[in-house]
Amino acid sequence: MPIRLKDIAQELGVSTVTVSKVLRGNPDIGAKTRARVLERLNALNYRPNMAARGLATGKTFTVGLIVPDLLQPFFAHFAKELGGVLRQHDRALLLASSEEDPKIEAQEILALIQRGVDVLVLASCRDELLPVPELSALPVPLVLFDRRFKRMKANFVGSDDVGAGELATRHLIELNRKRIAHIGGLQTSPARDRAAGYLRALERTGRKIDERYLVLRKRLEERGDDIGFSCMQGLLALRRPPDAVFCYNDMTAIGAIQATLQAGLKIPREMAIIGCGNFRYADYLQVPLSSIDQDTAELGRAAARLTLSIADSPQARVQSIVLKPRLVIRQSSAPPSLKISR
Repeated sequence: MPIRLKDIAQELGVSTVTVSKVLRGNPDIGAKTRARVLERLNALNYRPNMAARGLATGKTFTVGLIVPDLLQPFFAHFAKELGGVLRQHDRALLLASSEEDPKIEAQEILALIQRGVDVLVLASCRDELLPVPELSALPVPLVLFDRRFKRMKANFVGSDDVGAGELATRHLIELNRKRIAHIGGLQTSPARDRAAGYLRALERTGRKIDERYLVLRKRLEERGDDIGFSCMQGLLALRRPPDAVFCYNDMTAIGAIQATLQAGLKIPREMAIIGCGNFRYADYLQVPLSSIDQDTAELGRAAARLTLSIADSPQARVQSIVLKPRLVIRQSSAPPSLKISR
């Protein structure tokens, strides 16, 4: 026989409404009553009937997440943390990939809306300079993650990407590197902002900006290692190649490291390389990778908290959560003896 809230309420001598409020986390239930109810629910291993709750509330208790690439460690880690927090609150996560294609992204948005998700979390692959009126008119609350649109007022969770670019470039400047290049992207806000941070660091330290060292490409998420490899080969072919490179993300930096080693150069003595993202395997590469840590785990948890909040209050004011980046120094940019605190 299924366990009913009515039976639990009668057993504890409280109302069914009280048990229901405890399940929903309502704050107007006393601590002692809440503890009694939760203790009994746990003892019975009670799990709410989500279909019944959906009929009663008009919600499906699901959240949709669309990312550009499921194989990219950054997005995979984010999805794991987001889903973990949602699970604790009896929400299910529906995950999809746009494959860096705006048409596929539009299809996935429609599919998730048709499934009735309560909130949509989106790391869009669309060009930030193009108007996106359809995103402003979605029938469900929207949380933009990692990528934002300057002309669109929407909930956002992400990193200070200008700060990330500046932090990485300043690190290379402090190592007394003379010719610092950047391998980056063209379309999305993180790509543009990290490039802006790179340029700002050069300008603020009186460095001359050489356009030959600014290499920008499309589709960095899906083919970052391949693009990093080919772009690094191009930089190494210059008459005066760079002696340091800041890469848009860690996958791009992995490709750049491979091209550098294949050319017979020593890392970091002849070429310093730093990425962005600080993915979990950075310590185990042939050359451990210096990177900018975006605190991906906290981004996922912050997005989950925001998602739960607006699922309960869709008309709540728009929020923007931006985390500060942190420099992590490894062998790819500096010898182990060098200690620079941040």
